[in-house]
Amino acid sequence: MNHSLLHASGVDVRFGGVHALRGVTVSVRPGEICGLIGPNGAGKTTLFDVLSGIRRPDAGAIAYDGTDITRRPPSWRARHGIRRTFQRQQLFGQLTVTDNLVVAQDWRGGVRPSARRHRQRAAAVLRDCGIDALADAYAGGLPVGQARMVELARALADPPRVLLLDEPASGTTPGERRRLASLIRRTASEENCAVLLVEHNVSFVMDLCSRVVVLDLGHVLAEGTPAEIHANPAVREAYLGTGSGGTERGHGPDRRGGTAARGR
Repeated sequence: MNHSLLHASGVDVRFGGVHALRGVTVSVRPGEICGLIGPNGAGKTTLFDVLSGIRRPDAGAIAYDGTDITRRPPSWRARHGIRRTFQRQQLFGQLTVTDNLVVAQDWRGGVRPSARRHRQRAAAVLRDCGIDALADAYAGGLPVGQARMVELARALADPPRVLLLDEPASGTTPGERRRLASLIRRTASEENCAVLLVEHNVSFVMDLCSRVVVLDLGHVLAEGTPAEIHANPAVREAYLGTGSGGTERGHGPDRRGGTAARGR
């Protein structure tokens, strides 16, 4: 398929005097894994907030499978297959890993499948993710890398059409990153799921994604294949640095003068 499943067009977002997004246009197709990178303060998480319905843009539009959903709330988008993970973990810490996945399936209202069916689905997803040994562990006691895998498993419990992943590799070990990359590839390929990935680990993005979009100070600086992005002089100057192969150089204070969280 060549058409965009999720498409943001001309998106503007302002926080007082901060112009967090400036006419951003980004799309992702079914079966595609697209990376979204840029320095702290570039607007990456703000764009995810707009795509998932948490924040309404000041200008621009969001289309999902050709339908304008700019005014649709997060609950509608989630019900229709747009799923998201967060930079800061959002697991239910007092529930087991299995129950976290059950909750992710048991929220639509109306006629619902049995609890047994939910648990069977949870067990299957945990197996696919290679974390079935954690099924009875309480989510609040998991180390960061395992918690990241559980968050992804929860997003997959009710099969998504679009997956918005916000720093899924943060805090993971090399082995966990390899399993994570394999799972994302399989989800995109086998489920024909559109994946948009925000990640500071540049090597992870370049190895995993077929297309990369670079944000800088709220606008799209570049878009292309990983090779094209890595060779782009403007991207290397603003973000990658001259010898980057690991993580981004743009950590620390936001280059607008505020904190990175204001416009990530």
